[in-house]
Amino acid sequence: MKRVLLLLLIIGFFGCKETKQSSDKLNIVTTTTMITDLVKNIGGDAVNVQGLMGAGVDPHLYKASEGDVSKLYNADIIFYNGLHLEGKLVEVFEKMETQNKTQVALAEYLDKNTLIGSEYFASNFDPHVWFDIQYYIQFAEKVAEILSEADSEHAETFQKNKENYIKKLKELEAEIKSTIESLPKQQRILVTAHDAFNYFGKAYDFEVVGLQGLSTATEAGVQDVQRLSDFIIEKNVKAIFVESSVPRRTIEALQQAVLSKGAQVTIGGSLYSDALGNAGTEEGTYLGMFRYNVNTIVNSLK
Repeated sequence: MKRVLLLLLIIGFFGCKETKQSSDKLNIVTTTTMITDLVKNIGGDAVNVQGLMGAGVDPHLYKASEGDVSKLYNADIIFYNGLHLEGKLVEVFEKMETQNKTQVALAEYLDKNTLIGSEYFASNFDPHVWFDIQYYIQFAEKVAEILSEADSEHAETFQKNKENYIKKLKELEAEIKSTIESLPKQQRILVTAHDAFNYFGKAYDFEVVGLQGLSTATEAGVQDVQRLSDFIIEKNVKAIFVESSVPRRTIEALQQAVLSKGAQVTIGGSLYSDALGNAGTEEGTYLGMFRYNVNTIVNSLK
């Protein structure tokens, strides 16, 4: 609580200042690495983009620093996921509303009738929508629209960048569907550390089971481990997966539970869930992350 109050005071301080840093380019602040990568692809050289979260960062638990508040104040536009993914930033975003900032919660523009419900979130929706490429394409459309409205001089550039990027997204989706088709349907059971892949399962025909709930703020108990270990044995699941933004110990405990019952299951690898890989790597991009995840899942489950 003290930390939140301090950050809100800092916001108020910046809000009282008469000037802010100027630039010929739009100053954009983003939250997750997936959104940062998207805005960079659409905005290109016409915008300055600063992402608050880096590789391996869990957005469910992320807390704003004083430096983050300064970045937010100096932003022309703030893009974030919404649906309570960035739960601990909500109070900061609400305070920023008094500063006349353009804040865009991209997932809030999706058709709610198509989203997966959740009893764990106040929004009642699973926020991990980027694991359906079609939703990410809608994100791209909205980002290009917002940027074009804010900077009409570069609108043509934003639209062209959007079209080129969406073409790559559609090519990626065709590629991963082909890869998934090589895996028999009865083997398409994805067991991970937490429920980040439900949209992936819905879009690409996988049964998805997470040890933890939708938010990593929840803890898996002994009963959860035992119940899921029985499921793995019953379904003859060959591999389970850790996640880059979740500690390995939860999945390692699950593997040990399976082994203790005389069955076998391997840890198939680490998947990127709530964050991309390291900047400068293929997995540090949305396209590379998605391709890597699908190849890892399919090769491990075969």
